[in-house]
Amino acid sequence: MTPPVLEVRHLSKVFPARGRLFGRRPPVRAVQDVSFAIQPGETLGLVGESGSGKSTLGRTILRLTEPTSGEILFDGRPVGADDTDVLRRRAQIVFQDPYASLPPKMRVRRILADPLLIHRIVDPSETGSRVDALLADVGLSGEHARAFPHQLSGGQRQRVSIARALAVEPSLVVADEAVSALDVSVQAQILNLMRDLQTERGLAYLFISHDVGVVRYMSRRIAVMYRGRIVEVGPAAEVATAPLHPYTATLLAAVPKLGPKRTVVRVDTDPGAGADLEQGCSYRSRCPMAQDICVTDRPDLVEWAPGRRSACHFAFDMPQRLGAAVPAAGGAS
Repeated sequence: MTPPVLEVRHLSKVFPARGRLFGRRPPVRAVQDVSFAIQPGETLGLVGESGSGKSTLGRTILRLTEPTSGEILFDGRPVGADDTDVLRRRAQIVFQDPYASLPPKMRVRRILADPLLIHRIVDPSETGSRVDALLADVGLSGEHARAFPHQLSGGQRQRVSIARALAVEPSLVVADEAVSALDVSVQAQILNLMRDLQTERGLAYLFISHDVGVVRYMSRRIAVMYRGRIVEVGPAAEVATAPLHPYTATLLAAVPKLGPKRTVVRVDTDPGAGADLEQGCSYRSRCPMAQDICVTDRPDLVEWAPGRRSACHFAFDMPQRLGAAVPAAGGAS
């Protein structure tokens, strides 16, 4: 049986306490006991609002930030702090801001050539042709190779970022809010490009975004993150239409609703508000379903139906309380 391209086991990242004028800030538990797996060629969407820990999780997986505890495996093999060279070949990241993530004083050709030479992907004599091929793969031409990043549009810069990620022939790409800084029309082009590249190259994606609609479009499965923890995982269509966690329902309710009056539903989703992280459910102070057990017992992320996991004591009560339709057991894929 083929192992997952990526497996994360009980991963945590805690930033230490820092001093301030009146006392000390408490430690920031950005990622807390997160576990999941991504199969070859699969897209797992990771959704949650700003501050939920999504980006920290992506950076920790790639060891751009060292984990506090937990285990990261690629192709079934643990990856430690001494394995970063291997990790850079296996996994790459596309950041939110393509202007900030590209070297401003390097031409595009050099930006794409460097990873090929550093990782010895091709013979130096073949670098030029490989750079041209990478540009063609992302819909750019040889003319763009001579440009500096500031001479390109936002969409073109993000295409260069994707080409740079593909240069080392990874099996996993972490897309960290990769389209959120782009215009809507350009977003659609980049999303379709990423899907095409996935089909052609068999890529796996960890697709991180605060936009539920974008995540649903890109992903086979969705994981919902709140205050550093995964609170729901399941097939994208089912999570988006029949959530098993109140926080997921809140995110869906916060999506703008367009109609004759162009109304927008606004929901308080401040990740800094809420309950004590050390005891009980961290979402309980804003949850319409909270009961006494939510104060004393933290719910585990458990399987409530095939392929559906939720960290809520009352996941199956949601259809009655929140008006969601939960699929019957056996209906999930």
